[in-house]
Amino acid sequence: MRRTFFCFLFLMAIALNSQEKYPRDAFRSPLDIPLVLAGTFGELRSNHFHAGIDIKTQQRQGLPIYAIAEGTVTRIKISHWGYGKALYIAHPNGYTSVYAHLQKFSPEIEAYVKKIQYQKKSYEVEMFPDFGELKVSKDQVIAFTGNTGGSSGPHLHFEIRSSVSEKPTNPLLYGLEVRDATNPILTKVFAYPLSRNAQVNQSSQKVQVNFRKQSNGTFLADKVYAAGTIGFAIGTYDRQDLAANRNGVYGVQQIVNGKVYTDYDFESFSFSESRYINTLIDYEHFGKSKQRLQRCFKAPGNRLSIYNELYNDGKIAIQEGMTYQVEIRIRDLDDNMIKLMIPVEGKRGALKVPKENPESADFIVAKKPNNFDLGVAKVYFPANTFYDDFYIDLKKGSDTITIHNNSVPAHRNFTITFDTSKYSEEERKELFIARLDRKLKPNYATTFKRGEVFTTRTRNLGTYTLAKDTIPPKVYAKNFKEKQWLNNYRYLSLHISDDLSGIDSYAATVNGEWILMEYEPKTRTITYNFDDIILDKKQCTLKVVVKDNVGNSTTFTSSFYRK
Repeated sequence: MRRTFFCFLFLMAIALNSQEKYPRDAFRSPLDIPLVLAGTFGELRSNHFHAGIDIKTQQRQGLPIYAIAEGTVTRIKISHWGYGKALYIAHPNGYTSVYAHLQKFSPEIEAYVKKIQYQKKSYEVEMFPDFGELKVSKDQVIAFTGNTGGSSGPHLHFEIRSSVSEKPTNPLLYGLEVRDATNPILTKVFAYPLSRNAQVNQSSQKVQVNFRKQSNGTFLADKVYAAGTIGFAIGTYDRQDLAANRNGVYGVQQIVNGKVYTDYDFESFSFSESRYINTLIDYEHFGKSKQRLQRCFKAPGNRLSIYNELYNDGKIAIQEGMTYQVEIRIRDLDDNMIKLMIPVEGKRGALKVPKENPESADFIVAKKPNNFDLGVAKVYFPANTFYDDFYIDLKKGSDTITIHNNSVPAHRNFTITFDTSKYSEEERKELFIARLDRKLKPNYATTFKRGEVFTTRTRNLGTYTLAKDTIPPKVYAKNFKEKQWLNNYRYLSLHISDDLSGIDSYAATVNGEWILMEYEPKTRTITYNFDDIILDKKQCTLKVVVKDNVGNSTTFTSSFYRK
């Protein structure tokens, strides 16, 4: 009981120390509604950690967003994917706040953005206003919530970064209040043999460990029999009180016989290290099951700075005849915590599950560049593309090559080069490099063409082929008809889509004058707001040209009346 009390005090001291680093009364909430989170800081995402919090907006768009403190707009970026419409504000105390997936900006900022978009004749723009050019005050409405970019539903993605290092930190450390008295949830536990002759439960491969909840609220795992160096990984998530979302936990600690072996949390990280998430999780397991297991040990290539304490890389050396008590603590930012106890006995048994033999004809040395000739294509891996050495499975066909599978993560881009000399010049115009998904559907890979040589750069292992796209994009009106009076319409809306290589570009004019059309790829819609330009003719001619990624083009024309 006394030990438990001191452990509690220790964890509280860590939490208070982290929170005292950041001003807790300098910023207001960006929204005037109770904060309910759809995503937490540091949450495990595909190839990156979540750099902010996702705030639910009651399934609505258009809620006002407020500047959390006085400052100046330093960056505005609008893109079809990613953050969509995003706004960056630098504050005098050395922090920058970020607001993303916006529907639109406040009138002053919106006018500034539209001016640049019309100058560049592009919806996608990135602007860096002069310092002080767009000043904002605390409580000022700066934008409205939306669903632009890579958002899967209406919400506000919100960040607080250092203005100097641009490192994001957990926004909840600044005093923003989210109701949370709910403990994290433990879903899975796995044990890994890590050294050459190690075994766990008579297996040389990882094994799942069963566990059950005790009357005191802790979790107790079945006894693990092991020998050699082993490690553990957990499946876990967190929930706040008012949301059912499976969000990320804040911290994980592994203690072996009273000694801290692993202690990491998501207080802060740098964007440059975010892709190393693929060394924190069991990437092979994720490739097979889409479940992310967090390793309590440090794997090869792991350069993450999230660790507060790490002994022997979190790996446990098990000696025969000895017993070990492994305790894993999982907590959220409000120090709601669960504990898992894993009894381990050092015992070597007759091996029932040997190591898999992954040997193939080709071997990757991670620290060196690697070249492979696959006949129709060549593959070049720069040094440090991968985190560790491994046998790579390569297959070649007439127009298709297979580069291993999705069990191994690539940290850097590698290059695939196809020889298309057997095709005519006209045929090559319709060809592109495609990655085949699980259903063998081709997905466009950005293809650079130099005569007979096609090249793409990617981080995705898998099957690649040469695909042909001969069908131009589809374009049709959504909310108007030919020669219709549109006096009371606020906007024009059209559908654009492509069946294979995807949309590359679109451009629209009214009476020969370029107009801004906002593209929303999720709904395949482009939209023009009539407030942008005062039309000086009663009869208007609309022309929209849409091209796909191999150059197939569709021109849509229509006329309408407006006064």
